[in-house]
Amino acid sequence: MENGRMVRADLVTGAVLLALAVAVIVGSWNMDRLEIRRIHPLSAPGLTPGLLGVALGIASLILVAQSVRSGGLGRLDWERRPLPPAIRLAVAFALCLGYALGLVGRIPFWLATALFVTSFIAVFEWADDGNRMARLVWAVAIGVAAGLGISYVFSELFLVRLP
Repeated sequence: MENGRMVRADLVTGAVLLALAVAVIVGSWNMDRLEIRRIHPLSAPGLTPGLLGVALGIASLILVAQSVRSGGLGRLDWERRPLPPAIRLAVAFALCLGYALGLVGRIPFWLATALFVTSFIAVFEWADDGNRMARLVWAVAIGVAAGLGISYVFSELFLVRLP
């Protein structure tokens, strides 16, 4: 993907994710806090979604700022896109379904997540103009780190039993 189009795609993605983050924060703020039942404030149902919404908001603001700094507000050449958006959406949907229905619960969660993240990065970062092996190694490194990190955070910090 041409650098200018990627910068513009980052701008649009950042804006959409920022809107999602605001919605998550508002939704978590409006959740019951269960004070009447003398529930500790740190165990309120909206705390974790709220923190995740804040994290998503910060990450999306960084993405938007980086895109704007790189010229993301310039004109976008829609005619030279490598794959139509509908195809990209279908591939992303298929990868998500494969992860949720095919991998989770059948193999260890960390491995399923690592395979999903690796394949997602590899599919969408595969380009004819770069070093494919380096991109694939980078995708595997990120996938393994994400799989182990997500498993650790949810099982050890949030005390969630993973499939």
